[in-house]
Order: sequence, then C-alpha cells, then structure tokens
Amino acid sequence: MLFRFKSIWPVIIFFAGLFYALTCNAQNQEIADSLISRLNNENIDDTIKYVWLLEISFNHSDPKTVLKYAKELEDISISNQDSIWIYRALFSQGSAYRLMGDLDRAVGSYFKGAFLADEIGHETGIGESYSAIGDVYSVDGNHSNSIKYYVKAISILRTQTDSVSLATTLMNAGDEYFNASKLDSAVILFEESGQIFKILNYNIGNAYNLGNIGLVYAKQGKHDLAEKKINEATEILERLGDKYPITVYDTYMADIYQQRGDFDRALQYAEKSYQVARELGLKEQIRDASLKLSELYQSVGDYERAYIYQSRYIAFRDSINNEETIRKMADLRTEYEVSQKQAEVDLLETQKRVQQIIVFGMAVVLLLLALLVWTLYRNNKQKQATNLLLSEQKEEIETQKDQLEALNHTKDKYFSIISHDLRGPVNSFKAVATLTRLCIEQNNIEELPEVYKHFDASIDQLSNLLDTLLDWAITQQGTIQYHPEKADLKVITDELVKLFANMAGDKNIELKFDVAAELWLWVDINSLKTILRNLVNNALKFTNEGGKITLSAETIPSTSLARVRVQDTGVGIPQEKLKTIFKLNDYNRSWGTKGEKGLGLGLQLVQEFTAMNKGTVSIESEENVGTVITLELPLYSASIHEPS
Repeated sequence: MLFRFKSIWPVIIFFAGLFYALTCNAQNQEIADSLISRLNNENIDDTIKYVWLLEISFNHSDPKTVLKYAKELEDISISNQDSIWIYRALFSQGSAYRLMGDLDRAVGSYFKGAFLADEIGHETGIGESYSAIGDVYSVDGNHSNSIKYYVKAISILRTQTDSVSLATTLMNAGDEYFNASKLDSAVILFEESGQIFKILNYNIGNAYNLGNIGLVYAKQGKHDLAEKKINEATEILERLGDKYPITVYDTYMADIYQQRGDFDRALQYAEKSYQVARELGLKEQIRDASLKLSELYQSVGDYERAYIYQSRYIAFRDSINNEETIRKMADLRTEYEVSQKQAEVDLLETQKRVQQIIVFGMAVVLLLLALLVWTLYRNNKQKQATNLLLSEQKEEIETQKDQLEALNHTKDKYFSIISHDLRGPVNSFKAVATLTRLCIEQNNIEELPEVYKHFDASIDQLSNLLDTLLDWAITQQGTIQYHPEKADLKVITDELVKLFANMAGDKNIELKFDVAAELWLWVDINSLKTILRNLVNNALKFTNEGGKITLSAETIPSTSLARVRVQDTGVGIPQEKLKTIFKLNDYNRSWGTKGEKGLGLGLQLVQEFTAMNKGTVSIESEENVGTVITLELPLYSASIHEPS
C-alpha cells in the first residue's frame, strides 16, 4: 500500500497566510508547538483562535493531539453557529481518527462534514470529504467504494480553484491503481499530482509524491531508484517533523533490503518503523511493521520473535478490520446517501449527542489509562525482582545454556507437530460445514442426518487425535523419544481413511488405500502416524478436484524392509524445489489448490521421523502430473524383536 496524504487543507493554507509565510504551508511540528504555547499564554479573540486551532491540527504529528484541538475548534464553532468552521473541525477530527485506526469514527466525521458542506454550498468541501472517505475505504480494503468516492471527488475538484485538494486526490487515486497492480495508470496520476505540487512549491505534497513513485519502482524491482526516491521523500519529511509517512516508508525500505538479502539493515528499518508507530499510536503502521518484523525474524531463524510479532500483527489487523467496523462503515455510508435527499436535518442536536458520547468515551479512556499505568508499574516491579534473581543465578544459567537451547528446539518442533496433525481433522470439519450449508441453502433436509454422521465421525477423529497428542506430550519430558513396537500398517491406514474422508469428499478426490492385512512393521507408532498423516494431508492439499490419491504398501524381496508409497495426481513439485525440500531451515509458505495454507514443515517432519525409525524417504515428482513419495521402513521379525 502506498502512503496517503494525511488530509486536504486548502483553507488552512489560505488563512495561515495571515500569520505565516507561504513557505510554511506544509505540516510542521515546530509551528504546532509554537501555536500551542501562544494559545495557552495569549488572550485572543475567536477569529484568530479559529485559525490557530486549525493550524495546530494540520501541523501536529500526534493524531491524539490533533483530535484534542479539532474538538476544541468544533466547540467554539458550534457556540458561534459558524457552519464553515464546524465543517473544518469535523474534517480534522476524521483525519485524526483515521490515523489512530478508528475507521468507523473517521467515516462518520467525514460524512457529517460532507453533509454540512452540501448544506452551505461549499463545493470544495464536498470534494475534500469524498476524497477523505475514499482514503478510509482504501485503508479498510474496500477498494470499490474507495474508487467510487475518489472519482466523485476528482470530478468536483476539477471544477474548483483548489489545486492542492485536486493534486492530493489524484495522488490517492493513484494509490488504488497501485494496489490493483495497474502501475502505468498509477504513475500517470502521480505525475499529474507531482506537477501541481511542484508549481505550488508544496513541500509536503512533493515529499509524498516522491515516496509513492519510489514505492512503484520498488514493486517493479527497481530497488536502487526506489531507495533514492524514498530517501529524498524522507529527508523532506524529517525537516518538517512529519513522522507518520516515514513509518510507512521505513517498512518498504525494510522490504527492499530483505529482497537484497541484507537482513540486518532490513531489521533496522522495520524496528524503527514499529517504534515510531507505537509512539504515535498509529494502528495501521503498527500492523504493517509487525508483519514485516515477523517475516524478517522468521527468515533469520528467530522463531520466538517471529511468533511475537505475528501475534501483534493479527491483533492490530483485527482491531482495524473487524466485522463490526465494516458494518458500521457501511451503515454510515447508507445513512449519508439517504440523508442527502432529506430537506432538513437537526445537525446541532446530533452534535450534542456526539459530544455526550465523546465525554463518556474519554472517561472510559482515562479509566483504561489508569489501569494501564498500574499494570506497567506492577510489571516493572516484577521485572526488577526477576532481574535480581537472574543476576544471582547467572553462573548456573551459563552452565545450562546448551541444554536449554536443545530443550527449546524440541519444544518448537513439538508445537509444529501438533499444528500439522490437527490440520487434517480441522479440514474435515470444514468439509462437513460446507455440506451443511449446501443442504440448508437447497432445503435438502433429507440429507442432513447423513451429514450429521460425518460430523459426528469428525468429532470422534479429532477427539482421538487430541488424546493421542496429549498422551504423547506427557511422555516427552523435553525430548521426542523413540519407542519402536510391532505395528499393523493396515490398522493405521484404516484410521487415516476415516480421518481424511470428509476432506477428500469436499474436493471430490478418490482415496485408495491398498495395504494387505497383517503387514507388520517395527516402528514408533506415534511418529509413523504423524508421517502418514502429513503425506496424505499434503497430497489432498495439492491435488485438484476430481483427482486420485493412492497409498500402497508391499514387502521388498530379500530384505527386511517394507515399501510404502503415497501417490497423487496433483500439481507436482518444481525440480529446483526438490533439491532443498528436506532442508531444516527451508520454511517456505505454500498454498494448496483451494487456498489451503502450509508452512513447509510437513515434509521435514516426515524426513526426520523416517530417519528416527531407521528408514528412508524419497520423492519423485513432475509438474502438472503428480508426486510419488516412497518410504522404506523396517519390517517386524519375531526372531529379532521378541525377547528369547
């Protein structure tokens, strides 16, 4: 995603000219700090106060501070019944809410501003509001609504004299084309907006436009040009004290260095982006930086930190793009479009209710803040006690370092086993859910009892699998142990048929298990089940609908080995990937024929567990033809394995 211009402020630039040189029309933290100081120490009339409050909202880099002064501006404007300044205050509040990730409130503020601008005949204000609404829908991933409001905004702003608003909207529309991978269209819009910013000597617009063009170069693989443009943009933004876009550009710089293989530099940029975003409370940037840090730490093998940042990414992603927010935004859009057709709207009464909600919300925020401070204080005390204890035990920890690393490695591997083994029965639940939905949609009540039987069977299989995993966990004591015993392969494969029946049925795949009765192996049964589950699960994942999967077994003449094959008619594996498919650190994501997600651990577990059972594994594959995975495992022999 490209960086979006924070907001559209043509009116601010005009009124700011009464007090500042024209070169100060870009976001500038020094201006904001100076005005706050003067506002607190000087007695001024409301006419000047309007301009100062709006100028603070425009120039301050902290969205929470922007919101504070925008609300103060709204209160003064309402008391004076000044509609144009109420509109400007609402617009400023919408920008602050968007930067904080509170998208439903942002859309609400912009729609109120658009309605008020329409009432007073402020055409430029309507265009500005439409453009800002397009920004919010883009952040939320609703690209159809985003384009819809950008087109409306551009159509209105081309008829006005506000070049800054037009250039800003053109740049943000270019972002949408960038997201759709229509890079040529994006560049055309960026070039038009860049020409306008250059003519106006509008520094902040020039900076954002340079950065956006740099990001297009990055997507085209022109990393040197991309880095040059982004660095030019960052230099301007640092002079202006605008940290928000720098957090976005630092994330993209981390991506560039990641593709170059320079993970140290990549981590430096990603960490910087994350820390600044945390300081400013920018949820969207915290989300993006967390995802990039998770990818980078996974690439360098630091899976603990990768997991931590992946968890933070999911938390912030869900807080921004949850279903409730999407619903509220849709409701607000519908309410606005309907309200445009009404003759009269009691705006002041609505604003009064909003103020009451804000007061209540601020009380909740203060309560939560107090709770947070108390929690941090308690955690700090606990941390001090822990540090003291760790200091006293330093020598003992040094002597146990190697053992703890081995135990931690085993723990990570064990969690990987659990996640992979649970995937099969969970996919069975998905298949049953799909059948249930189809029966309901088609009003096919007669088949629901049969579907319930599959559902009940899936529950039994999942319960059995969980019991097995939990029993195994109790016996581990820090290591994965090898306990070979006499195993009937036919019994084990019959369990697999039940486990994967629903998943296969969902994709209309034929499962054929050709295993003779009483084919006895000498293996660790738990690890063998894990091996076969992974192989059949992978085959189902990468086989198209209507395909076929065969599991067969036979003894190898003149040996004490059995040959077990899992053959599918799936998409196959590229030859270059076959060379590294068993490497321990080759954790590459892959996607099945119906979007099933994989982390690349399954075949590595198969290789390790096969070796643990004194066997071998080999793979033959051809793209678009299929894959054959062959295991050779020791047979049970009474003369060898039974005590005399």
